[in-house]
Amino acid sequence: MTIKKAAKCGTLESNDIFLILTPSEDGIEIELESTVEKQFGDHIREVIKAKLLELGIDSVQVQAQDKGALDYTIRARVEAAVARAL
Repeated sequence: MTIKKAAKCGTLESNDIFLILTPSEDGIEIELESTVEKQFGDHIREVIKAKLLELGIDSVQVQAQDKGALDYTIRARVEAAVARAL
C-alpha cells in the first residue's frame, strides 16, 4: 500500500522526532538527520521501516529529523503520520 498525500507529525523539541511522509513509487526511502546519528542512525531507520511495514506501507519517502526520540515515540509518530497521509 502507498500513501495518497503528504503528511507530517512530531516536533523539533528534545526527545522527539519530526517526520514528513510523501508519496513515492520507489519503495521505502528514509532520509534521517539526527543528533545521535552515529550511535543510533541505523536503529532509528530500522524502527521507522518496521513500523511502516507493520502498517502495510511499502512505498513512501520519509524525511526524519530526530532529537533523541525513544523507540516508542518514533513508532507513535510514524503511525500518526501514516493515519494523516491515507
